[in-house]
Amino acid sequence: MVKIRHLAIKSPNPGKLAAFYCDVLGLTLQHKSGSGYYVTDGYLTIALLQCRPEDSPPGINHFGIEVDDAVAVGKSIVAAGLPAPTQRKSSTPYAEQRGMDPDGNLFDISVHGYGEVEYQPERDAKKPAKVG
Repeated sequence: MVKIRHLAIKSPNPGKLAAFYCDVLGLTLQHKSGSGYYVTDGYLTIALLQCRPEDSPPGINHFGIEVDDAVAVGKSIVAAGLPAPTQRKSSTPYAEQRGMDPDGNLFDISVHGYGEVEYQPERDAKKPAKVG
């Protein structure tokens, strides 16, 4: 079962949004990276990201799903006639891949999950060494 665990919102002032979500709604600041703030209720993580000039208007940018098997999910996406998920940058703390739905909405795909800040090099270091 896929679990929606992450939502990203583009904002001209992500710090102000983070303060609102924490101070007014009681969420917790989980992580700050550059101009991005990650707030959580303990289950869903919301990334509050700085708008860039080339971005679409402020608002929802993407959501993230947690899966048990990213390879199987990728095959299902391709079987539905959509592009294969792409690898996320190693500096992305939660998700390993990004997919797109039929309307062009973007979503991150994570086996690691959204509960801990962990980058790709840290995930790679946990993998057993290949023998042979």
